[in-house]
Parts: sequence; structure tokens; C-alpha cells
Amino acid sequence: MSPLSPRPPRAKRARPGPPSHELHVVDDDEGPSRTQLKREADALQKLGEELLELPDSRLDAIGIDENLRRALRECRKITAHGGRKRQLQYIGKLMRQVDAAPLAEAVAAFKLGHAHDQLRLHRLEALREELLAEHAGDAALQRYIEEHPGVDVQQLRSLLRAARKDAAANPEARSGRGFRELFQFLKAQPEAGDA
Repeated sequence: MSPLSPRPPRAKRARPGPPSHELHVVDDDEGPSRTQLKREADALQKLGEELLELPDSRLDAIGIDENLRRALRECRKITAHGGRKRQLQYIGKLMRQVDAAPLAEAVAAFKLGHAHDQLRLHRLEALREELLAEHAGDAALQRYIEEHPGVDVQQLRSLLRAARKDAAANPEARSGRGFRELFQFLKAQPEAGDA
């Protein structure tokens, strides 16, 4: 063979190992994937963040692990972004060692209770506006008295007069006291179904 002549092509040898169609078979006995483990860790860290919103009295009622409780207490004190992020990761790590189900239930119950409170406040504001409306105020007052048989009607009428007088005043002369007192009175009354 001359140095300038082309080489003959090499023959390809079969590589040892399983055929290529068997390489992509996933064995179910391997456990969760890394992606699934990462999702679970992120979910636990998010639950840890939500635990930070719970008041101490709720945390006491749950009976959480003391290390987790201490980490939550420390995280509330941290203001630096990087430090808080590291502390949240640590909380996520601690969350993997405890049963997260009761903690998730406590967070859900707290959020639901908060939503109920907000909804009640919005209903009370709408009721106050309805009672103060000139065109339907008397009908709304009568309906409220019927729905709440134990209400102090004289005090309610007095608060309504004060709130209406306050609303009729010049904007500069309004104190808002009548509105606030009427709202606090309505807030102190039990719900129509509870009475």
C-alpha cells in the first residue's frame, strides 16, 4: 500500500452490554426519581414557610418537634434575604424528619378560618351600608331586628342616627366615629344563624 492510498474502512465491532432497546426500561423497584424527591422537598419547604404565618398558640396546639419549632422561631427573626433562604432550606430539611400531614392540616384550618373572618367582615360592611342607605334603610333595619331577636334595638337606632348624621356632615367635619361605632356594634352581635 502506498502512503497516499486511502485506508479501507474499519469494520464496526459490536459493543458488549444490553441491546439499545433495553436501555430505556425503567425498573419500578428503584424508588422515586430525583425530580420527584426534589418536588417533595420543595413542597415541605413551602409548608415550612406557611408554618411561619401561624401564631404561636396554633403551633403549641399542633405539638411540633422542638428543633423545628426553634428553627421557625429563628427564621422569624432573620431579615437578610440570603440568611432567610438558608433558614427556610433548613426548615425544609427538618420537615422531612416529621409527619407533615398534621402540619398541613393545621395550616389549611388556619387559612380557612382567616378566610371566614374576612368574609364576615365584608358582610358586616355591606350590612352597615344597607342599614345606612336612605331608600332601603328602614326595611333593612326591620329585617335585621327580625333576624336578631336579642339585639338592643334602642342602641342600634341611636348608632344609626349618629352614623347618618356623620354622613350628612361636610366631608371636612366628618369624624367617622358613628360609622366605626355602628360597625363595632354589628360585629359584636352573633351571626343570624347562631342567635
